[in-house]
Amino acid sequence: MLQTNSFAICLFSAVLAASPSALADQLPLDVMPAPAQVRILEGSVPLPKSLVVNFSGAADSRLAGAVERARARWTARSAANGAPAVFTLELSCARSTSPIPDGSEDESYTLEVNGAKGTLRAPNSLGALHGLETLLQLPKSGPDGWTLGSVSIEDRPRFRWRGLLIDVARHWEPTEVILRNLDAMAAVKLNVLHLHLSDDQGFRIESHTHPELQEYGSDGNFFTQEQMRKIIAYAASRGIRVLPEFDMPGHTNSWLVSHPELASLPGPYSIERHWGVFNPVMDPTKEETYALIKDFLGEMAALFPDPLIHIGGDENNGVQWNANPRIQAFIKERGLKDNAGLHAYFNTRVDAMLVALGKRLVGWDEILNPDLPRDCVIHSWRGTEALAAAATLGFDGLLSNGYYIDLCFPAADHYLQDPVPASSKLTEAQKSHVLGGEATMWGEFVTPETIDSRIWPRTAAIAERLWSPSHLRDVPEMYRRLAIVSDRLTEAGALHDKNGDLMLRHLVGANLEAPGVSSLKVFLQMIEPVKRYERFDRQIWMNQQVPLIGIADAAKPESEASRRFAVAVENAVFAPGAIDKGSLQSLLGPLSRWSLAGKEVSDILPTTYPGLREAIARGRGLTAASDVGTEAISSLAAGTPLGSEACSGALSRLDTAAQPDLSATILPILAPVRLLVAAAVNQEKRAGASDDQWRALVASTAAPAAPAPAH
Repeated sequence: MLQTNSFAICLFSAVLAASPSALADQLPLDVMPAPAQVRILEGSVPLPKSLVVNFSGAADSRLAGAVERARARWTARSAANGAPAVFTLELSCARSTSPIPDGSEDESYTLEVNGAKGTLRAPNSLGALHGLETLLQLPKSGPDGWTLGSVSIEDRPRFRWRGLLIDVARHWEPTEVILRNLDAMAAVKLNVLHLHLSDDQGFRIESHTHPELQEYGSDGNFFTQEQMRKIIAYAASRGIRVLPEFDMPGHTNSWLVSHPELASLPGPYSIERHWGVFNPVMDPTKEETYALIKDFLGEMAALFPDPLIHIGGDENNGVQWNANPRIQAFIKERGLKDNAGLHAYFNTRVDAMLVALGKRLVGWDEILNPDLPRDCVIHSWRGTEALAAAATLGFDGLLSNGYYIDLCFPAADHYLQDPVPASSKLTEAQKSHVLGGEATMWGEFVTPETIDSRIWPRTAAIAERLWSPSHLRDVPEMYRRLAIVSDRLTEAGALHDKNGDLMLRHLVGANLEAPGVSSLKVFLQMIEPVKRYERFDRQIWMNQQVPLIGIADAAKPESEASRRFAVAVENAVFAPGAIDKGSLQSLLGPLSRWSLAGKEVSDILPTTYPGLREAIARGRGLTAASDVGTEAISSLAAGTPLGSEACSGALSRLDTAAQPDLSATILPILAPVRLLVAAAVNQEKRAGASDDQWRALVASTAAPAAPAPAH
């Protein structure tokens, strides 16, 4: 699914729009998601060496398993000399809950830690699981080892639906990928795993009633029903639901491979290897279509215990329906008006099947229609407006617009996107229909090697938006804690950091310690994959069968080094009253390292490692940007403004470094370097300008040149 009109972001505009003030006051804890209420108590102790939990009330197997996992993660941290031997936690649950969560449970808890003792109380094991995850994030690591402070917490989620979609249809993701990401989800209190199990590129679930579906539509890569039961049980033991999605009536090439007779135009059909919106679509006028769907959904309803089933329903372009006179005649005969009416007819019939099976239908916002039964759930990928429209009509809804983590946007973008924004005009009753949201990991450009790095740690910011109070919107504070929780996610089993060397091996083989490879590591820390779906345009040869082993795959979605550099430049250039030249001097060391790394990656390493030839342009760009930044800082330090010709030349070099290339990567430091150049050329005007005037002047000078008009 393409998200083309989502929250537009550009690092350049983000840097210019930021406040020049220093970081806001830090939250008292390094926990993510931030708890609803926190009270800091006096005292702290070196982290006790082991965790002992005393149960009371209605303990169950889910809670017992969570405690064992918590003990293992606790003891993996090295205790300082003199630490207490044991931290004793009194854990009390008021009542048992269903082994399979369904979204109706009370997930609240209270946690008090005082020295080497603690008390965790929850209405059921789900709340207790969340409390344990908070406890595991409380210890702080410092120069003298781990310490544990005293604190009192009352916590509850803001939204009851906090999900992560993993698309296993476009690129296959096996069971082990799903399991380790379930552990990471639990660490940040996400509670719904949405599996996108069918699309044009693959049919990924075993059917016993219609085995031809996976036999013809999966290339042999699918979950057996036994494997899926394992995933469901694993998720449930961590308080997570599993929502299956079977896309229909569009995105159905993998269905039509074995059932071309159900398509709206004659076949044959094959698995689609490319990405995009394709014409094949089921024929909603044929009873045979509904017979197959009914058989299949009946089988899946028995396999998946969740009370909801997602049927997709997105991106039916209408080409095949328009081209079939019989279908158009059906629309007129039934008084359905148009293709949208036919789609609503299809969805209503499928909804009736699901209701008979004791399930509710979920679909992307294209299914929204006043004639649709109100028991359906609208999943918005096109904006909060669609979600609000659904709530106004009385539909429950979910938000994914703004949470498309496959687009490789910074965590800040996702963090500031809210299912119920402050500007919402919904009444309180209408707001109650907004169940929450989901991060969406679409699978065009991920493999088992890279998917963790695309999900984590940025999805922790979305988890906080869906759990924590809405007023928590301090981006610098979020990033401070995100860096810490990233390590906690690694402890839980996520491979977003550990797989870095694996991706390096695709580029340089086993030569990780060879001369120059350290420069490659620095280079990869400074680039990011292109945003949105620009990679489709940059690498037109890409399809399902092309290995994802380039520098865009080895790079992280958000360059932490570049982000920190941008913040430092922002704070120095726009410091109140005058440029903070001393702070800028501290940036010369990193700029020198980056310049050297760029030279080595562009001029030396490709002669030994052919896979790095695609990095030549970006390597040269990194060197140019670093050198331009160094020159600008030197100008500011000397108090000698850059001349107009030097400024024009510097900005031109940065424009060249920003040019799209086949590597499908970008250099995010270009924007803050432009600020340095603009400050250097205008520095004599700083003393006579207000802070706002100075910001406007620098912004106008630094703005990239407008693209040339098309002819």
